[in-house]
Amino acid sequence: MPTLVPQPTRITAAGNKPKLIDEYIGRVNTKSGGVSVAHMRSPQGWEEPGQTPEFDEFTVVLKGQLRVYHHGGYLDVSAGQAVVAHRGEWIRYSTPAAGGAEYIAVCLPAFAMDTVHRDER
Repeated sequence: MPTLVPQPTRITAAGNKPKLIDEYIGRVNTKSGGVSVAHMRSPQGWEEPGQTPEFDEFTVVLKGQLRVYHHGGYLDVSAGQAVVAHRGEWIRYSTPAAGGAEYIAVCLPAFAMDTVHRDER
């Protein structure tokens, strides 16, 4: 029988400005370690510390533009596009454009604070 997830859990976000993270599937809301699925909304000017995660992150931008920094520069990912951040590679997310961004992030295995390996600020 399918399992209904009646609502997400709001997660506290890292970064310089308030960002909304609603986890639908993952370690917090459904106690799932295999995958996490979250709806993100970040304001213009938001940025988080860099990270070298132990998981792959698949991100689909629904509105606005997400900037993804990597060792070779950065990618701007616009509404209707997606980006795959591979485990073990350094990345940093931000939303510098007007209006911020809204996106869905899927992490495989699920996001965890002890496997994201954020840079020291």
